[in-house]
Amino acid sequence: MENNLPEPSVLLADRGCDADHIREKMEARDVLTQIPMRKCRKIRVGVDHSLYRLRNLVERCLNKLKNARRVATRYDKTAESYLGFIDIASIRLWLRLLST
Repeated sequence: MENNLPEPSVLLADRGCDADHIREKMEARDVLTQIPMRKCRKIRVGVDHSLYRLRNLVERCLNKLKNARRVATRYDKTAESYLGFIDIASIRLWLRLLST
């Protein structure tokens, strides 16, 4: 699956990933990092909050997908069948959104 993924352009992460070595690795790969800094950080780093809000949308979507027990526990043996069920769960969420 890794070979089919595009190269990332932005890294959106939470405070737990705020480390200099992560920022340096992403900078070497020309990836923009949007990580809020920890309170104990001595060197202040800014965050584009409008871009960081997208992370919240992704987190909410994953939370809704994990309401399907089969997605949360990953009963499927192969990645292909797991992604297929994620498609089914996504369609179910989309239909629920359309009916309201």
